[in-house]
Amino acid sequence: MTAPIDLSLLPRSARVDAAGRLSIAGVDLAGLADLYGTPLYVYDEDELRARCRVYQNNFPGGVAYASKAFLCIAMAKLIAEEGLSLDVATGGELHVALSAGFPAERIEMHGNNKSEDELRYAIDAGVARIVVDSFDELDRLERIADHDGSVVAVHVRVTPGVSADTHEHIDTGAEDSKFGFNLASGDALAAARRAAESDALHLTGLHCHIGSQVSRLDGFERALHKMAVLVREFEDATGATIEECNVGGGLGVRYTSNDDPPPIEQYAAALHDAFAKALIDVDAKSKPRLMVEPGRSIAAPAGVTLYRVGTIKHVPGIRTYVAVDGGMSDNLRPVAYGAAYEAFVPTRATADRPLVATVAGKHCEQGDLLVRDATLPADIAVGDVLATPCTGAYGASMASNYNKVTRPAIVFVHDGESRIVVRRETYDDLIRLDATS
Repeated sequence: MTAPIDLSLLPRSARVDAAGRLSIAGVDLAGLADLYGTPLYVYDEDELRARCRVYQNNFPGGVAYASKAFLCIAMAKLIAEEGLSLDVATGGELHVALSAGFPAERIEMHGNNKSEDELRYAIDAGVARIVVDSFDELDRLERIADHDGSVVAVHVRVTPGVSADTHEHIDTGAEDSKFGFNLASGDALAAARRAAESDALHLTGLHCHIGSQVSRLDGFERALHKMAVLVREFEDATGATIEECNVGGGLGVRYTSNDDPPPIEQYAAALHDAFAKALIDVDAKSKPRLMVEPGRSIAAPAGVTLYRVGTIKHVPGIRTYVAVDGGMSDNLRPVAYGAAYEAFVPTRATADRPLVATVAGKHCEQGDLLVRDATLPADIAVGDVLATPCTGAYGASMASNYNKVTRPAIVFVHDGESRIVVRRETYDDLIRLDATS
């Protein structure tokens, strides 16, 4: 018999009552499904805030939340209240942040192919810095700044040639990458020199990011050593120093009971120690502030997705499919990365889970499988609410209208109360942008 759900996969406020019903932040999960419908994204607001504070306490050099993981107006306001900066990668993410009243001077603009309009939007808004990703972008920035008579603060994004222990689609630090300036070729040093010597630009630091959902710390340590070498090479070439070094994000989280990423505190200690040692080893004059950009490790563990079971299909001798009312449109990660999740029935959280079944979505793809070989209660039935934990990152942000499904509502829970922060789409929303003639 498979054990009940591992509560450590859920926000720290998760509780199971005497009847076996699971709640988060004092709010019954199945009750939320009845109240708001399914699929439904549920976030524990206190868990989000707590994880922000751990990062703030461990990275005094600066923390920018990576908004690509999960962003809406309510999330931007929460990040602002917690004092973090914000990393945006498109004009759309910037627009959401500004619409939430997020301070522009705490926003940094990313992206490997920023358009001139996006760059001008960011500059006009007064963002703190732009993380430059290519020589073409340096050309665009200098053209805009020269036209406006302004000076633009920039970080230079470096591709350090370090491969992370993760899926190839989210391994961003290897030499063959669409992101950043290649370190081995000399492009990274050339870009940093150009930015430092430009009258239109102010080089405020260097940036790298080796990938996402990384559970081993040695990749970060190797990247930091290479960044320290670049700092020294820049000093030798220009006589100037580097103010900041941003090592990006990427710390992994526990999607299943088998995952074992390091806690934030251990990750922070390892990065600080590795960078300090590397700077000493290369005899650098610079003492850059070490900055990070966490996204997944803040948002993912705070979120749970709720579904309703609609069909149970037994294929004799092969498998059982438990089909729910969502799928790849609200969680693309299993299809895109082969990501693994667990599933449980929140009304019977203490029940044994002997049934091995595949949780399937409702879309017109055989690959639309949310949880392969999920362990579920033997009495799971049509109409049951089913939950997948640790879905707070890259679910809502990668959601689509495939098969013209409507995207789910998003709910924040706190102190026994729930509130809608993003409403559920309607059928009319699906045709709102269609031309009628």
